[in-house]
Amino acid sequence: MALTWKLVIDSSNAPALADFWAAALEYEVEDPSVLVEQLLAAGHIGDEAVAEHRGRKTFRGYAAIRHPEDPFDAASGVGRGRRVLFQDVPEGKTGKNRLHIDVHSEPGGLDALVARLEKLGASRIREVDQGIEGHWWLMRDPEGNEFCAV
Repeated sequence: MALTWKLVIDSSNAPALADFWAAALEYEVEDPSVLVEQLLAAGHIGDEAVAEHRGRKTFRGYAAIRHPEDPFDAASGVGRGRRVLFQDVPEGKTGKNRLHIDVHSEPGGLDALVARLEKLGASRIREVDQGIEGHWWLMRDPEGNEFCAV
């Protein structure tokens, strides 16, 4: 049986970065507001653990996105399939990522993908054209994390 996993990305503004990546990957931002309300009401967490983003209560410093076709727990909003979790950390990004995401375009759609990602807040770093071996753009998300548009 294969193990389950999620990709965790350090951030300085987890909800904003989750919004970017949800739009970039056409994923959904998880909504933990029901769980947050239950934990607050039961006294398991205090107001200091809670933030509000886009009119919903969330866990301060955390946000996650999930694939829209994958199952999720309705009580917690947590996905049970393909997920990316963003967690705020105190230190800023200092070097090149050792792990990155490749965002694939439809055949012949690289220019449209790059333009869409730029409208969402990404920036181009450099174009890589290796002829028959591949053509892609190295890009940065709004917090400077490198990824490839392929």
